[in-house]
Amino acid sequence: MNDLSQQKTVAEYFAGIGLMRAGLEQAGWTVALANDIDPVKQKLYQNHFQDPENHFILEDIHKVSPAIIPQTDLATASFPCTDLSLAGRRAGLKGEHSSAFWGFIEILQGMGSKKPPLVLLENVTGFLTSHDGRDFRDALLALNDLGYAVDTFIIDAVHFVPQSRIRLFIIGKLLSSPPVPVKLFFPETELRPVKLRNFIFNHPEINWDINFDLPKLPVLRLSIADIVEDIPKSSSLWFNTERVEYLLNQTFERHLSKILEQKEKCYYEYYTAFRRVRDGKSMAEIRFDGIAGCLRTPKGGSARQILLQVGKGDVNVRLLTPKECARLMGVDNFNISGTVTEALFGFGDAVCVPVISWIAENYLNVELSKILNKKASRLDQYAAAS
Repeated sequence: MNDLSQQKTVAEYFAGIGLMRAGLEQAGWTVALANDIDPVKQKLYQNHFQDPENHFILEDIHKVSPAIIPQTDLATASFPCTDLSLAGRRAGLKGEHSSAFWGFIEILQGMGSKKPPLVLLENVTGFLTSHDGRDFRDALLALNDLGYAVDTFIIDAVHFVPQSRIRLFIIGKLLSSPPVPVKLFFPETELRPVKLRNFIFNHPEINWDINFDLPKLPVLRLSIADIVEDIPKSSSLWFNTERVEYLLNQTFERHLSKILEQKEKCYYEYYTAFRRVRDGKSMAEIRFDGIAGCLRTPKGGSARQILLQVGKGDVNVRLLTPKECARLMGVDNFNISGTVTEALFGFGDAVCVPVISWIAENYLNVELSKILNKKASRLDQYAAAS
């Protein structure tokens, strides 16, 4: 029998500020190597983790030599999503940013027999439909060519934190025997909604190894009120009267009616908002469900998420703070350093920590246990035959 208390090691590519690591560590994993191209993210990563030994390689992934990569149980790649979304004009895996995926594939290929038995990829759900699904298919076939059978599922972080953040995950597994063919039919689920299920059905040329034993996702027990910092009313972070009025004037009439109704209540409610352009006009779209919208990188004025505190005769407005963003990513204890913009960029470009922990505990740890059991069994057979 294997002992999963032994060190489970991971190499993390596109490491960012380290939230993939934070999630995996909660499930017993240890990072042996981290790689990213952004020096600001490296700074935030190292300021938080304070590693006694520097295992962070600051380099373009296309320039990282497979020869220096340690042998690990897992490799993760949360590669750039820009070209898989409207923001990147749907350039896909050939785009300037998202083409970094192929650098990851080249590293695995160059590692030969040292490549890890498990890989975990994360990206936006636009990956599924990029170039009518061809980018997703090409990525999965590339993993197949390296010997990995693949599985895929979608998780919204709203099951863990009060933030709607829907992401697509791929798990690759090195198999010593052919995988069991995908069932002719399986119902859509929250993890594999109809578009993803249909993609699996429609691509039998892909070497699949689908895990049908994953548990249901948890039910959220938090709201935006649970992550709000107690900022004094005297703080300059709060909008002045003119800015509040400007925002309310940008609000849809039905949204404004709800705000004015709540304003007269004897308690506070918290809402979030983004500014969006509708019919050529900048409008403030308010969420009233106690959930924050998906955190973004602060590349423009409309990318910063707005918090409204409404009640007791007041409408108080400010931007979300880095600490609140950390809490929305499930990492309340993150040692925030750098400028506000740097911190917000790091969180907006990261993974949600409890989502990664859930995947590690319910999938990666189980798969690694199977791998170690098979390895132990082969060693026992070899010893018996000697």
